[in-house]
Amino acid sequence: MTRRTPILWIRNPLACSDTQAAGGVLVQDSRIIEKVAAGQQPKQAYDQSWDASRHVLLPGLVNTHHHFYQTLTRAYTPALNKPLFPWLTTLYDVWAGLDDEQMQVASELAMVELLQSGCTTVADHHYVFSGALQHAIDCQAETAQRLGVRAALTRGSMSVGRDQGGLPPQNVVQDEQTILDDSLRLIRHYHQRADGAMITLALAPCSPFSVSRELMSESAKLAEREDVRLHTHLAETEDETAYCERLFGMRPLDYLDQQGWLSNRTWLAHGIHFNDEEIQRLGRAGTGIAHCPSSNMVLGSGLCRTIELEAAGAPVGLAVDGSASNDHSNLAQEMRQALLLGRLRYEPGQVTHQAVIRWATQGSARCLGREDIGGLNVGQQADLALFTLDELRFSGAENPLAALLLCGADRADRVMVAGQWRVIDGQVCGIDVQDLMQRHQAAARRLRDKVLDTAAIA
Repeated sequence: MTRRTPILWIRNPLACSDTQAAGGVLVQDSRIIEKVAAGQQPKQAYDQSWDASRHVLLPGLVNTHHHFYQTLTRAYTPALNKPLFPWLTTLYDVWAGLDDEQMQVASELAMVELLQSGCTTVADHHYVFSGALQHAIDCQAETAQRLGVRAALTRGSMSVGRDQGGLPPQNVVQDEQTILDDSLRLIRHYHQRADGAMITLALAPCSPFSVSRELMSESAKLAEREDVRLHTHLAETEDETAYCERLFGMRPLDYLDQQGWLSNRTWLAHGIHFNDEEIQRLGRAGTGIAHCPSSNMVLGSGLCRTIELEAAGAPVGLAVDGSASNDHSNLAQEMRQALLLGRLRYEPGQVTHQAVIRWATQGSARCLGREDIGGLNVGQQADLALFTLDELRFSGAENPLAALLLCGADRADRVMVAGQWRVIDGQVCGIDVQDLMQRHQAAARRLRDKVLDTAAIA
């Protein structure tokens, strides 16, 4: 006789983003099997319970855009106080020195930081492949598997360097066939398709100003053949719009559409500078937008039109973006930034704490093409983030759910991924944070020193 696996009741949270789960949720294996109403007992028998009466319960947060490697160049003096294009050209020469060891520790630190902030699904956009860095996505996949975090990894690329009028140096661009061949290898090796997938792959040419037309269109064809998603930066700055109009004779979204990208297979990072007609087109296509409030503020890029995009039908998710334009990997803090920045454009009643939590969970999941995460519904994955309100900043708060954003929650007390606790008492299980930071700091110094050595030789 087969013995059933134990059922755990996460019981009676202090507050919950889903009012139908105000009494908690039942978890079995990797899934939620019941939502419990306030003041009620579960309908199903359970084996264990965990008291959540001090905790605010959310679905695990979902990050939709990041650059893990950039944790090595946070607050980098030569790149400070610059808009996107000068910021990029300054840092490309640093990132060109990346190697596999630096990539591994940067990815580990970024994922640990995200987990601690309540993030259960991490997305990364990696597009820098130098002579010493050939296995970046493999490093990320192996690290995600070891940490037990869900990961949406994208095989980024750059094929147009400075010699062809692009921004990146020639030593970090690859030819189109190399990119497509490696993309197919990674899909075949790592991409999981079933509900509960822990690792998914997407194709992600970096931007209109760093890849060729051919790579954009061939990536779209490969994504359709292999049934994977597409991701890129788009409409981040007015400089990008001017570049596209000068080089292609059209606006960025028209260029994207021409290359076969305007569909519900695609999600875009930033998506700031769309006009009214373009927003409607994005909505009809179901193309998602990864909203990156802190990065947009740091680089002075502009304000994403989140409310209009969502109303038009475009999924809106939340993202921390790279840790050299943020400069942290904390999705809980990003929710607060999204709330405050949104109220510079919209009425407070439009950008509510509930709306921002929806962007960081359900909306982000839709951007990644996932229906099995981002909520607390029966049958969805047991990805949970639980926050306590026992610090000075929360004292006197009447609404626990709103307090997460308004009072500035930055660390989850407990995080569950696929039914397994991955963060306990604010610490990622099995990780020596001090050792990780020492290894990361050493990798960052080595990367910076390589730039100085190269400059001295020149």
